[in-house]
Amino acid sequence: MNPIAEMAGELCKILLPIEDRVYFGDSKSSVAVCTLSSMKLLEEIVSSTLMTKVNIAGRLLSENKGIDLLVRHVISDGNIRVIILCGRDTVGHRPGHSLLCLHQNGMDFDGKIIGSKSPDPILSLTNEEVSRFQNQVRIIDKMGETDISNLGPEIGGKN
Repeated sequence: MNPIAEMAGELCKILLPIEDRVYFGDSKSSVAVCTLSSMKLLEEIVSSTLMTKVNIAGRLLSENKGIDLLVRHVISDGNIRVIILCGRDTVGHRPGHSLLCLHQNGMDFDGKIIGSKSPDPILSLTNEEVSRFQNQVRIIDKMGETDISNLGPEIGGKN
């Protein structure tokens, strides 16, 4: 990451502190839900009966460290086989777009997500971790969907 982007990221943490929000449901479930930047949607899912069918639900705000964390968690939990990617993608960073590119295309030798249009899609993952992720999960692309009633069939039917 370049020094200016790193400083901007640190400044954002100070000016706009954002809590990490990850919620755990049924550890035997094969479904993970990523609501990208849609906090209201995440809270609705967590407060609903859908959470009984979800292993983990959370958000994704960055195209680098966020994806590193998501991939490492998923491959450490062999039960997770499906990621429902929903909510609004973060403007500028586009982590949802980058996650889809990683899953489809992988990364190059420098750790850059192939095909990503995000500003800094550089990961610290190994090729083995990326390969495990690609082979372990299927991503259901519902990006842009913020209505919980349109996600129920996807969540309930994939466990």
